[in-house]
Amino acid sequence: MFIEVDATAKEPLYGQIRDQIVAGIATGELTVGMQLPSVRALAADLGINLHTVNKAYAVLRDEGYVRMKGRSGAFIAEADDGDRRARALSAAEEELFAAALAYRANGGTRGQFLEAAAAQAARAFGTVSTAVAQKSDKARCAPSPSSAPMERSAIANAHS
Repeated sequence: MFIEVDATAKEPLYGQIRDQIVAGIATGELTVGMQLPSVRALAADLGINLHTVNKAYAVLRDEGYVRMKGRSGAFIAEADDGDRRARALSAAEEELFAAALAYRANGGTRGQFLEAAAAQAARAFGTVSTAVAQKSDKARCAPSPSSAPMERSAIANAHS
């Protein structure tokens, strides 16, 4: 799996890292017990400040996606650790509610929102692994001049 960050994107870099790791867990590219790169190594690979990577890992830890094992580093956590699943589902429902409000505030109808939400659900549950695989294949190729602001780093398939 490759982690990519885009310094020109509106989303903070730590959020980009967090979202890609969560997507890797969802698609099975990152499995329980897999060690993530050290904060320093990932920051160096991506050409960003190590505090940015540290913040991404802290958010992932707080959300229960990773477990920190002292100096050994960060590892993908069990899906059923504590009440992570309940917290994550509750947070996702709150985000979905906020998205529905934003959609409505911008003139969208309930039907349009449900259609858009269904399309995104199909994308997440049906073809995400294909999309992630295609993105990973692209990341393995040499970067094009148009992708200059993008930086990437591989997450090895090493287990603890």
